[in-house]
Amino acid sequence: MAATDSSLLQVQTLYSHHGWLLGWLRRRTGNPELAADLAQDTFLRIMVSRRDFYLDEARALLATIARGLVIDHFRRCALEAAFLEMLAQLPPEHVPSPEARLAVLETLNQVDAMLAALPAKVRSAFLLSQLDGLGYAEIAVRLDVSLSSVQQYMKRAFTACYRVQYGD
Repeated sequence: MAATDSSLLQVQTLYSHHGWLLGWLRRRTGNPELAADLAQDTFLRIMVSRRDFYLDEARALLATIARGLVIDHFRRCALEAAFLEMLAQLPPEHVPSPEARLAVLETLNQVDAMLAALPAKVRSAFLLSQLDGLGYAEIAVRLDVSLSSVQQYMKRAFTACYRVQYGD
């Protein structure tokens, strides 16, 4: 059997679990339409990845990918709600246009995903620096790490920021 035949068989076998995945997602989201969208996105991620997997682990693979998509969805919803709440407090003359709001939300989602992908200490160091205005020495004390570790963390965080801004 050719490699593409094997991949197609794997996807077909995985897709036989579609009903199970849809039920799993419905229970977690409480929304049949969202569950259907997330199920589709789950299978799309698997097909795009072209990753080999063991067929006896199909449900575990589907659940792992779907769980990440559910978390991402609800994190984006919370971020959007917080943004809209902040906009509601602005005077009308300072409320951005719908296009500008969309651009800001897209950027916020990218930054949120970037921060979520960073290791905890790197994320903490970056936020302590950028939001709390702490210097590297103060961050080192707070995180109980060396100054050179903080410098490495910040380099890693700024590299991630650069990638969000300019791509890889």
